[in-house]
Amino acid sequence: MGTYNHLWSIAKRNAMAAVIGVSISDRYVTFTSVTGESMYPTFTAASNVWGGDFVLAEKRCIERYKFSHGDVILFKCPSNHKQLFVKRLIGLPGEWIQIPGSLKLTKIPEGHCWVEGDNSARSWDSRAFGPIPLGLVQGRVTHIIWPPSRTGRVERKIPEGRISPD
Repeated sequence: MGTYNHLWSIAKRNAMAAVIGVSISDRYVTFTSVTGESMYPTFTAASNVWGGDFVLAEKRCIERYKFSHGDVILFKCPSNHKQLFVKRLIGLPGEWIQIPGSLKLTKIPEGHCWVEGDNSARSWDSRAFGPIPLGLVQGRVTHIIWPPSRTGRVERKIPEGRISPD
């Protein structure tokens, strides 16, 4: 009977840990791997999950859409909601943004933001699909947690001379 009670105790603890882990992941943080080359050199990507950077994204920022220029955000692809993208936030709702390589100014509609990859030559971003709805944002990427040699905080980089508030 002692072995049965011991196994039951272990099973209950593991089930409780799983429920708590899912709750924390669902409400406060999420972890994802970075794929593709669009955010190089900020993130290193690889062809498999364990070869590139694995990042932590905090979710508290989406409660009131508290974002800043230069934040790196995690969001659902506008054309395929099963796919997640990691890009840098360039413009916020109501701002005018100058498209790179063009004299054209675009106003970001309310409830939307403008995102771009750090590696513009390899990035599919707002320059292709336009401003994204804030409702697609899943969190703000704050830390690289894997590999250990790159562990650390993600730097906020603010673009110069591209944004006009009026």
